[in-house]
Formats: sequence, C-alpha cells, structure tokens
Amino acid sequence: MDWDKLRIFHAVADAGSLTHAGDKLNLSQSAVSRQIRALEEALNATLFHRHARGLILTEQGELLFDATAAMSKRLEAASARIRDSEEEVFGELRVTTTFGFGALWLAPRLPKLYEKYPDLKVDLMLEERVLDLPMREADVAIRMKEPSQADLIRKKLMTIRMCLFASRDYLDREGTLTELSDIVDHRLICQSPSSDQVAAGASLVQHLMTYDIRSLLTVNNYFGVLQGVIHNLGIGVLPDYITEDFPDLIRVLPDLESAEVPVFLAYPEELRQSKRIAAFRDFVQDEIIQHRKQLRQLGKL
Repeated sequence: MDWDKLRIFHAVADAGSLTHAGDKLNLSQSAVSRQIRALEEALNATLFHRHARGLILTEQGELLFDATAAMSKRLEAASARIRDSEEEVFGELRVTTTFGFGALWLAPRLPKLYEKYPDLKVDLMLEERVLDLPMREADVAIRMKEPSQADLIRKKLMTIRMCLFASRDYLDREGTLTELSDIVDHRLICQSPSSDQVAAGASLVQHLMTYDIRSLLTVNNYFGVLQGVIHNLGIGVLPDYITEDFPDLIRVLPDLESAEVPVFLAYPEELRQSKRIAAFRDFVQDEIIQHRKQLRQLGKL
C-alpha cells in the first residue's frame, strides 16, 4: 500500500476537509482529491461520505483511520527515540497527571525545570482520565496509583493522604473542632461524589457524609476545593502535600485522614533512553526530596 497516499488520507480524515488537509500538506485540493480517489480505487472501497459541510468517514474509512493513527503514533515514538539518542534536553515533553496534583504541586515547581532546561517545551495535560502511554497519548505520567500496563517503567515517588484543612480566619469565626461530630456545625468542602477521584479520598468523603452536615460545597477538583478553603468558606478535604505551599492553612482533626495513596511516575519502555524523560524524572525526584525536607522542618513528617 502506498505510504504517501495513506499519509494524505490520514490528514484528510483528521481535518475533515480536502482544503484544510491540502493546506497542512502544502498540496492543492485537486492533488489531494486525486490521491484519495486513487487510494479508494486501490482498496475498492469508499472511504468518505461527501457532504456540503465536509467529509465523514465511512465504516471502511474508520477502520483505515484507526490503522493510520496507530502508525502515526508509532512513527512519532520512533522519531522521539532517534532524536533523544543524539540531542540535548529540548523539544516537546507531554506530561499527564491529575488536575489536583498538576495544578497544586507540579505547576508551581516548573520554573525550576525551565531554569535548568530553557529550551524544553512542556505540554502539561491535567485530567483524571488515564492516558495510554505506549500509544503516545503522553510521554510521561504521574499517577495516583501504580500503572497496570506491563510495558511501562514506573517509579514510586511518595505517598499522600487526604486530610481536613481550614483557614485561620474561618476557624476564628466559626470555632475549632475537637471531635468529628463537630463537623455537623460547619460547611464541608469536598470533591463531588460523582467526580473522578482517588478511592481513598472518596472513602473519606463518604464517611464524613454520614454526619448531618449543615452546609456543603462540592467541586469537581481539588483546586476548586482549595479556593473555597482559602476564601474562608469552610473545612475542605485536601491532599496533604498542600501544607508546604499553603502553610497558613490549619490541619483540622489531625488524627483523621484517608488511607495512603501511592504516587507513581511512569513512562514507556521505549523512551528509556530519552534525555527529556530523564531530565523530567530527575527534576521531580529532586523536588520530592526537597518537599520531604520542608515537611520535616515544618514538623509535619
């Protein structure tokens, strides 16, 4: 099968338009159209339904697009490995992690990474969905559980727990808690039970919900919970790693916390020699060490 025709087909399927694909490939619309017709003739199949609003893949076209998408990702991976065997630390690095960890812990520390590697281009993808690293949806991941795929290199970074926090102003205004039953007289701020979150955090929230809490604010990520807490809205369920960067927050009911949540860094086996991966891995590990030192100084470890 003609690789050039497959490349043009993939661009058309991705863009949904002959014109847009031609612009991307620096080809005329007529040249693109000829290549698609030739491919359809070679396969004896119709690959697109043609509508006034654009092109829609047929069932046969969907099958071919799945194949070309997989080929494209494998070529990207091979290209990255070739470049990483020769280059210094620069270029794009796609990092995926949860919204909470990425926004509250990782992003504030990235200036140190850029200071050391100014030519690195980090694409930080914050979402709860677990991206497929072997299929190159991302280059490296920080996950709140051990990855299950066998073809990944993984390293345990630390463990975290979900705890209760409040601002000094809120506690001065509403009073402190001496036992868990006191929670009924306060507003609880937590992640929505329906939102994606670590099981340990969800279990703690479920336990708190068994009390007849007078007021509730639910948010679909920890960044939103933190904003509610620092603006004196109530007592929030938050990961314990925030204590370093938000030392003014007060730990409420220190004996109450979730089960441990392991934090893993993972990347595909095929990127073992990647200088960008190594630079990011070493940076995160160094920051974890500094994080733990800071916690010890604060007497919280």
